[in-house]
Amino acid sequence: MTSLPAAPGEKRLGLVIDLDTCVGCHACATNCKEWNTSGHSAPLTDINAYQAEQRGVWFNRVFTYEAGGQGGEARTVHFPKNCLHCEKPDCVTVCPTGASYKRAEDGIVLINHDLCIGCKLCSWACPYGAREFDEDEGVMKKCTLCIDKIYNENLPETDRTPACVATCPSKARHFGDFADPQSNVSQLTRERGGFDLMPETGYRPTSKYLPPRPGKRAGAARLAPVEQSMGGGGKFLRWVDRVLSR
Repeated sequence: MTSLPAAPGEKRLGLVIDLDTCVGCHACATNCKEWNTSGHSAPLTDINAYQAEQRGVWFNRVFTYEAGGQGGEARTVHFPKNCLHCEKPDCVTVCPTGASYKRAEDGIVLINHDLCIGCKLCSWACPYGAREFDEDEGVMKKCTLCIDKIYNENLPETDRTPACVATCPSKARHFGDFADPQSNVSQLTRERGGFDLMPETGYRPTSKYLPPRPGKRAGAARLAPVEQSMGGGGKFLRWVDRVLSR
């Protein structure tokens, strides 16, 4: 089985996703697909792309839910999902070949496709459904935080962000270093009550979600009370946990 780094590195790179400002446009998923289908994990296979029963490899997926019932408490919530680059990822430790690994220097979880045998143990171990099986290649693939983009010195420094972050029209996605308490993602997490998804798993995701702000309509505040605890998030977050645990 694969071991995790003995000690954390100087960086812990990840995302903050704001559920309050995400409009469910799928721009993150589309730009992610465009960049990565010719990047580090290329190709990202599509099967029956223009027919019924389409399927393929997508590192970003956006789900839309109607929360709060009907009337004044109703609210549409768009929920983007991708790899959270956990601090204790069982998707790495269950890998029998060492193909799945966590980088010590920045905490990014990657897959060496030359070592992957497509056994899918990592996908079974991931409670977030962030692993994708490429049917053509016969290997597992996943979000890389656009590692070939964020470290590309041929790009202007302002462009060295993951494709999903660069394209988001509502600025719902933020990229940065969680090891730096003054970084944009660390500050957003503190100020907005950022939370871990399914903290009961003990995976300790690096990336965080920001809860929806209370709405102006009657009763909307009950959907997303902001708690100070990183494992908190109230009624809405418990509902998200139940949906993703099915």
